[in-house]
Amino acid sequence: MGQNEIALEAQVSRKVMAWRLATGLVQGLLLYWLYAAVRDAAWPSTAPYLMAPLMTTLLILPVLLISSLGHLAPRQVGAWLLVALAVLLVLSLHDVWRGLNTHPLLPNSGRKEVTSPSALLVALSCVFFFIAHTLVLAGAQERKRIASYNAYFEIAWKLAIQLLFSVFFVGALFLVLFMGASLFMLVKLKFLRELLENAWFNVPVAFAALSCAMHVTDVRPAIVHGIRTLLLVLMSWILPVAVVLVTGFLCTLPFTGLTALWETRHATSVLLSTAAVLLVLTNAAFQNGEAIVALPLRVGARTAAILILPVTMVGIYALGLRVAQYGWTSDRVIAAACLLVAFSYAAGYLWAAYQYDTWLAPVALVNIYVSWLVLAVLLALFTPIADPARIGVHSQMARLANGKTAAAKFDFYYLRFEGGRYGRAALEELKRSTGPDAALLQREAASFLAMEDADRWHPPARSTAPVSVAANMTVWPAGAQLPDSFLAQKWDALKDNQKPDCLTSKDARCDAFLLDADGDGKPEVLLVDQSRMRAGQLFAQGGDGNWAGVASMAYGDVLCPPLLEKLRKGEYSLVAPPFKQLNVGGRRVAFEPSAAPVVECSTLK
Repeated sequence: MGQNEIALEAQVSRKVMAWRLATGLVQGLLLYWLYAAVRDAAWPSTAPYLMAPLMTTLLILPVLLISSLGHLAPRQVGAWLLVALAVLLVLSLHDVWRGLNTHPLLPNSGRKEVTSPSALLVALSCVFFFIAHTLVLAGAQERKRIASYNAYFEIAWKLAIQLLFSVFFVGALFLVLFMGASLFMLVKLKFLRELLENAWFNVPVAFAALSCAMHVTDVRPAIVHGIRTLLLVLMSWILPVAVVLVTGFLCTLPFTGLTALWETRHATSVLLSTAAVLLVLTNAAFQNGEAIVALPLRVGARTAAILILPVTMVGIYALGLRVAQYGWTSDRVIAAACLLVAFSYAAGYLWAAYQYDTWLAPVALVNIYVSWLVLAVLLALFTPIADPARIGVHSQMARLANGKTAAAKFDFYYLRFEGGRYGRAALEELKRSTGPDAALLQREAASFLAMEDADRWHPPARSTAPVSVAANMTVWPAGAQLPDSFLAQKWDALKDNQKPDCLTSKDARCDAFLLDADGDGKPEVLLVDQSRMRAGQLFAQGGDGNWAGVASMAYGDVLCPPLLEKLRKGEYSLVAPPFKQLNVGGRRVAFEPSAAPVVECSTLK
């Protein structure tokens, strides 16, 4: 046992261990309470400005406390947690105020709305506090506002490995519990399986186990150090492969041009990911600047440090083109923030790569100061300073006002479901529009304002020209005509999950089969999307003259080309089901014959 491990064992006493386990258990119990409130649509889940801060705080603050115990003095722990709590409250209250995280408990359930912090807030708050906690622990350890890079390196990797293996420990624990439940089931004992089906057991146990794992990894620094060293060595030997691939990609661009790159519509995200991989692998080779590194890795790290800049610049250019064409959106604002951070790293690493008298030593300085920039950028994104929703809505409205976006092509969906309170305010403004396109803007704005939050998962199909339903259909049998009432119907009123895209979008095509499925002498229309992206849908005309979906065709049958070919040729017959359906309280229960022969698609000819 090394001296560092002995010192830490003495520092992290049994009392600290008890506090950590108690913190994890209380965290689990309180999170279960919030889960039960959401499940039952009860208080505090129905109080937005209470629920989101509570959930965000309970997810992050106890982990900071567990990690701080034994490493910070009690007064320092209290001060740090108060600062962290203040930041969490500001971020989560602004998240609620934006109006993007309130939703029905169940779609179309008619129950109360519940509130939770947005997934993006939780994810980026974890990044924010990982960086901030590393800075705090390193500063407290060396009693400096800006600690040495070695202290940051040691603590950051220790925390990362602690969290990684703690999550692994929790997963392994539950695998063993489920194994035990299966064993007891062999002798007809159901108590453990029933226990594992209850959130009141799972949630507290999971977080208590997480705190236990964090403590065990904390008092065994030699093990963590060994795992870290092995991980960094393995990652560093991936660096030459990444350098060769990225260099090859950049060398092909002068010959292939950038057009194909932009046509993917996700070039910026891929380029950002590439820059992040180069950054991580370069640091894996550099470590704390004192490691002995083989010559191929030194060359690879220096080359990677240079490559990050051109990759980032191509990403900036790609984002600039999208913004120039379509304006800012929330995703593009976040991408711009990521590119700002990436450019800061890239410029700093390029400078470090050309300091030939040292082994990338300036990388340490760049990492420290860019980490502060990351904290500032994240705070700006989740406060009104640079709220992506606000910037996106204002950009889209400005493009509409100056004629860069035609009213017929304007994205009302973005305002309603991704613009938060800013988007809804913009839609209210459009309801009072005047001018040549006022009727269209007012109608669409009113329509989207009337939508429920659950409708965000079924965005309306957008088209750039009037849709001709007849032009989108290939009618079978050949030469047949769709009913005039079917072609004349206004399909926009029907929800998108109840109709194929060919009814509302000029870019979609369907096969339309005319058949009398119910035997009433009137034809029904079976629509099968030619892209084979969804099940077939059968439409029938009601007594009011309107057409609506009445049944569906199994997706497996849609994916069977011989079956569809026989339908086109009219080689089919309509048969009654062998068993009638049950009507139980208005719910239809159909019987599937257990002895019916199954005809595989491959056998159809």
